[in-house]
Amino acid sequence: MSFSAAYNVLAEQLTRDGVDIDAVKAQLKQQHIETPSWGYANSGTRFKTFPHPGAARSTREKLDDAAMVHHLTGIAPSVALHIPWDKPEDDDYDALRQYAESKHIALGAINPNVFQDEIYKHGSFGNPHAATREMALDHILECCEIMTKTRSDSLSLWFADGTNYAGQDSLRARKKRFEENLKIVYQHLPANGRMLIEYKFFEPAFYSTDIPDWGVAYALAMKLGERAQVLVDLGHHAQGVNIEQIVAFLLDEGKLGGFHFNNRKYADDDLIVGSVNPYELFLIYNELTDAAQSHDELARATSQRVAYMIDQSHNIEGKMLPMILSVLNCQEGYAKSLIVPRKTWQDAQANGDVMGAHEILNNAYKTDVRPLLMQVRAELNVPIDPIAAYRASGYEEKIARERGTAKQTGGYQS
Repeated sequence: MSFSAAYNVLAEQLTRDGVDIDAVKAQLKQQHIETPSWGYANSGTRFKTFPHPGAARSTREKLDDAAMVHHLTGIAPSVALHIPWDKPEDDDYDALRQYAESKHIALGAINPNVFQDEIYKHGSFGNPHAATREMALDHILECCEIMTKTRSDSLSLWFADGTNYAGQDSLRARKKRFEENLKIVYQHLPANGRMLIEYKFFEPAFYSTDIPDWGVAYALAMKLGERAQVLVDLGHHAQGVNIEQIVAFLLDEGKLGGFHFNNRKYADDDLIVGSVNPYELFLIYNELTDAAQSHDELARATSQRVAYMIDQSHNIEGKMLPMILSVLNCQEGYAKSLIVPRKTWQDAQANGDVMGAHEILNNAYKTDVRPLLMQVRAELNVPIDPIAAYRASGYEEKIARERGTAKQTGGYQS
């Protein structure tokens, strides 16, 4: 059966279930997944980075690769930058932005780096030494200026700050240092900018982490104001944490700012999103879709501004194919959330029909949406099978031949 015939069968089935197939396709066409510049370079794990032939050596090569991913998928139109890894030698961000635009992509979230320099051995904003805190603050304020030059609306903040031993530093003092410095950063955001505060419950600090969970990030964002929100990294939780419940809470509070998509088996493994637990990815998207289609004005408005970003460490699997697969896995999870028959599902919930509500949700997850996604790609004028198209394009061989095998160029990203 051709994909178009399979799509027609699926469309008829979904229509019978009360799903507006044209609305689903329209929403899928508007999906936006931001890829990370560092994902195209030889950034790897904490222990060893295995150089990959053709991995990007410069920011412009990263943009070339990101443009290829967008060309094949149609839903990855922006690239997150990491400073200083992506800082132009001449500081000409206008030229960098124009280069990206010439490739039909945009520059996205700006990610400061306050963890790799020796001076940050005992932290950045949480550091007991004022000179170190000032250095970190100066760098992040510089990133606020870069946001204006790149026309970015998101400052993505992750801090490696914490302590390894009880009594090493005052936990309350570190909290106050963070509040003081984040307030200054908040005051220097561009007019259209917002601050996304990431959290991580452990690593590299093993006794205490200064922003260890979503509750602390939420409390900081609440103190700062409307333009401070929480960034959820799927790998930054303890085993068994219900991430979709966190998502639902933050949506309801208007404080969900964005995602760093990846997957994990044990801790912060930075594996391809959807590769270990695709059901979790679906459930997260289901909460987002539910908010987007709800009558709750705050949750609906918040869902419309969520930034969807990839943050992964492709260390042994190459660079381009895993990035394409990551985008496609997000597309599939979103598509399955869109075909949940909301009215029927909500009626079952309201009637206390435990198994009925569960079955309705699971039926959507088990539905093969590949014909739907192929139809959407055909209508977007991109390849219906992006991975096969990439393999056939010769791009992998071309960049390997032209770039060779470079040493580590991307740095370590949490």
